[in-house]
Amino acid sequence: MPKVTSVIVPYATYLRVYEPLAAFPEPERSQWARYARRTDRPSYQDELRRALADLAPTPPVPVPVHESDDAFVLDVDGVVCVCPWRTRLRGWLALDELSEELPPPVMDAVLPPVLRRQAAQDYERWLTINPDARPWIRTATWQVPINWFVLVSDEEREYDKGASDDSPPVLRYRTPMVQARRRVARGLRALREARNEGPLIDGLMDVGRWLEEFHPRSLVELDYGGLVHVVPAGTLEDDHSAADVAAGIAALRRGDGAGAGEAYARLVERWRSVRNLRSAN
Repeated sequence: MPKVTSVIVPYATYLRVYEPLAAFPEPERSQWARYARRTDRPSYQDELRRALADLAPTPPVPVPVHESDDAFVLDVDGVVCVCPWRTRLRGWLALDELSEELPPPVMDAVLPPVLRRQAAQDYERWLTINPDARPWIRTATWQVPINWFVLVSDEEREYDKGASDDSPPVLRYRTPMVQARRRVARGLRALREARNEGPLIDGLMDVGRWLEEFHPRSLVELDYGGLVHVVPAGTLEDDHSAADVAAGIAALRRGDGAGAGEAYARLVERWRSVRNLRSAN
């Protein structure tokens, strides 16, 4: 396993699902119950450092050879809930997405075709044994996808400026699964009434299908992750993107196109500074 350092890795944001232990079959349930009692559980920064360390060798390792046995753990009203990392599965999925985003010459320079073919073959073999597998975590870089904000409300926003290296800044939302699914349904209804198609509708449908795969008593978490280390504190403190998305959807529901446009403009302006940081890097 790559050595874990104290270096902060920014850029990544996360959408996570924490399922109650009852959602897992045995012997996995007992495994996670034991894991939850550990006091040395790694953080999301540790997870990201390990993934980046795999890309450092020559040739790089685009997908971990072995699946992670780590997870994030929460106590939700006295119920232990677990969000498995599943870094190997997420690595395969991310590799597919990267192939769609980068031009072939750039992709070949980053990850040679022979490595990608081997990863694809490994994934196909793995899927024959695990046809119903799905990740508990979705990741984005240098952004929080707008459709993620549909799942949460401004009242669920948690912001902590952080006081030290041991207590870094945090900006996140947590909501019960039933609320997240309800908001997806309402958001889709409003968007479809306003327009027949579009990337926001497609993205919201995709995340809605993903949420249906989990236990109804799960918890959904939207976490700004490493972005809190590169976005100025004042910008984070004033960031109420979920409220703007909710206002835009409510305006569409009323038939108020101008109000929806104003809410969208606030979002665009707020996230322009983050995109500028990405360009600077």
